Amino acid sequence: MTPEPTQMDLVFKALADSTRRLLLDRLRENNGQTLSELCERLGMARQSATQHLDVLQRANLVAVARRGRERLHYLNPVPIHEIEQRWIAAFDRPRLQMLAAIKNEAEEQAMSTTTIPDYVYVTYIRASAEQVWQALTDADLSARYWGHANVSDWQPGSPWEHRRTDGSGAADVVGEVLATEPPKRLVITFEDSPEEAGRRDPSVVTFLLEPHQDIVRLTVTHENLPNQDMYRGIAHGWPAVLANLKSLLETGDVLPQSPWEVPA
Repeated sequence: MTPEPTQMDLVFKALADSTRRLLLDRLRENNGQTLSELCERLGMARQSATQHLDVLQRANLVAVARRGRERLHYLNPVPIHEIEQRWIAAFDRPRLQMLAAIKNEAEEQAMSTTTIPDYVYVTYIRASAEQVWQALTDADLSARYWGHANVSDWQPGSPWEHRRTDGSGAADVVGEVLATEPPKRLVITFEDSPEEAGRRDPSVVTFLLEPHQDIVRLTVTHENLPNQDMYRGIAHGWPAVLANLKSLLETGDVLPQSPWEVPA
């Protein structure tokens, strides 16, 4: 009689396949991807990717969270950590036990919080996807509805700056372009304290443009926020900025007053 496979058996079975290891690598580089995004990056058919993701999910190496109709896939490092504890830590137990205790406490705190993006805002704009994309990436247009010019060549790996329009050229926000798929998806890091750049992991903003006939659904996801102060700031700021963007594209002009000046 063949014994039932243990959870550890499922982990090793999942890791034995090079394609599944590649899927984990892609999630490590950019966590929280949809099935379509993973298929695009790997050139893989949806059916094949689904089968591999099911194996990874049963092994608890991948967790799934829903966002509307989408299923977002997240890398779960816990099983790998358990392997390390069982077969590696024993060779240097005194030092590694101390490090593991610190890591376990951090992981328990992380597991107690949701992996769903910290802030999500959805708006519908009467415009084409190309028009919305241009408004997000054109320095002159962003200066009109945002009060700052978004300056970059918008290529993956390039820097971008959120520059003041007062002639000083000062940048109040800086970051890096992580992914660009015009006119569908733009991913950038977002550091609202340039002096802190490099000292902490930056937050990440994703713009997702989904056209439907004469309108576009624009979803802005802001993840990895460092503190509650930044959360409160972007929760007040994003709706104001996007309302101004919507007004500009639909009427040809921005709102009569700067919406971010309305008290929170």
